[in-house]
Amino acid sequence: MLTPTTYASWFKALADGTRVQIVSLLARSGEPMTVKQIVAAVPVGQSTVSAHLKQLAAVGFVLAEDRGTARLYRINDNCVECFPTAADWSWGQRPAPAPALICLPGGDDGTTQPHPGA
Repeated sequence: MLTPTTYASWFKALADGTRVQIVSLLARSGEPMTVKQIVAAVPVGQSTVSAHLKQLAAVGFVLAEDRGTARLYRINDNCVECFPTAADWSWGQRPAPAPALICLPGGDDGTTQPHPGA
């Protein structure tokens, strides 16, 4: 079951304007992007973008995959679907998200895992 602490971590991850820009960029791109491509689209440098991607991956919003020597980042579609429901839930507008849609961080590779109760 999701807890208020889980929801708080999601909101905290989006409490920075650059992270919101990165999530929006990845959601609109439709394809995985390199850090270099992301840096070209936001007003901060590579090390800052990398730090933001790490925070977004920690809560499961962003997934990373290695292709050859490149590391590509993409939005986690399950989180995009689940987040509005989490926002509505926190304001008492609807029940908590269904376990099958829950976005949980996975291992160090940025993958996600289904909720244990799913």
